[in-house]
Amino acid sequence: MVRNQAVGQLTSTASMANNLRQCQILVKKAVQAGAKALFLPEATDYISSSAEESLSLVKPVQDSEFVLGLQEEARRFKLPIHVGVHEPSSQTSSQRIKNTVLWINEQGEIAHRYQKIHLFDVDIQGGPVLKESQSVEPGMKIEPPFETAFGKVASTICFDLRFPEIGISLRRQGAEIITYPSAFTVPTGQAHWEVLLRARAIETQSYVIAAAQVGRHNEKRVSYGHSMIIDPWGRIVASVGEKADEPEIATATIDLELVKKVRAEVPLRRRT
Repeated sequence: MVRNQAVGQLTSTASMANNLRQCQILVKKAVQAGAKALFLPEATDYISSSAEESLSLVKPVQDSEFVLGLQEEARRFKLPIHVGVHEPSSQTSSQRIKNTVLWINEQGEIAHRYQKIHLFDVDIQGGPVLKESQSVEPGMKIEPPFETAFGKVASTICFDLRFPEIGISLRRQGAEIITYPSAFTVPTGQAHWEVLLRARAIETQSYVIAAAQVGRHNEKRVSYGHSMIIDPWGRIVASVGEKADEPEIATATIDLELVKKVRAEVPLRRRT
């Protein structure tokens, strides 16, 4: 089975209305390119400048103008959308939120959800200081791959990329495509983004789809970009680069026969 998929790149801000407009541009580009699904970055609904601002913006998906708008786009164009968003904590008194990814099917229904497990707490010399765990509650479960018209898709988010165990677990559960929607910083992106993504593709012998935020979100945050799709042999088959002038996509075919071929030719019989 060979199907064309689109990976999207944009610069989200604290304006969910503007972020939705950017996504509508990406949807149109994906449809025009003949894509059968669109993959969007982590935190596509908004990127705030503080934990307090994030708490003021977050809404349940059923009340989110952003999510409702994307559901309408998926229905209108019969285009499934994989997108990173924020959701309120299930604990009513919590001052933290959830960092999740949703699969919106072509009927506009939320058919899959994953909550980010590994949170981004870093203090890089000469670079950013980010403590995601102060405002985001970690997920506690690796969600199994879900069936799509173009293969079994599995979800992770951004910092999960640095932990190969998740990808290996998802491969054992039958994943053929593993997603890493992200908002990598520029220093960590320049050093590690491509090499980590290619490693995850090679060690799981799966397609990797990595939609990335790009450019300046506010006075505190700048993202690296370079959204890409990588095949099971570790080859980059689509890449957006670091363009931040307008929302952009790249497309590639997902060939499940190639997944089977790579896994048959180089069987990974893991010893534990």
